[in-house]
Amino acid sequence: MTTVSAGAGELERSPTAVPPGERGATRIADRVVAKIASQAAREAVGTLPPDAGRPSATVVVHRRIAHVRVHVELDYPCDIGARCRQVRRQVVERVGALAGMQVPEVVVQVERLHLVAGPGAVQGRTR
Repeated sequence: MTTVSAGAGELERSPTAVPPGERGATRIADRVVAKIASQAAREAVGTLPPDAGRPSATVVVHRRIAHVRVHVELDYPCDIGARCRQVRRQVVERVGALAGMQVPEVVVQVERLHLVAGPGAVQGRTR
């Protein structure tokens, strides 16, 4: 009786071997996700006055779920609710796309409003 072998590689590989792409685990640090969330908030907020602080974020990751708190400064007057919704949407989208995490909630904390001078407005103190 003659046996036919598929090749030498068949002998070296056990049937329970895990392919290289499926081994191990990936853990993304909270501070990395916070940096992604901060940048996403920055993109959503847009241009601010020069004295405005940059958006920042704090994140707690548990498994593949990120709980995000973003601190922003906005120009005034503006639709604060709409701007906060933009920030939330952008943070959820970017953290999901770049870190592969679910973001069930984004708390947006408005730290400061910056008065934007309208056309013809006088800067400084008026009497």
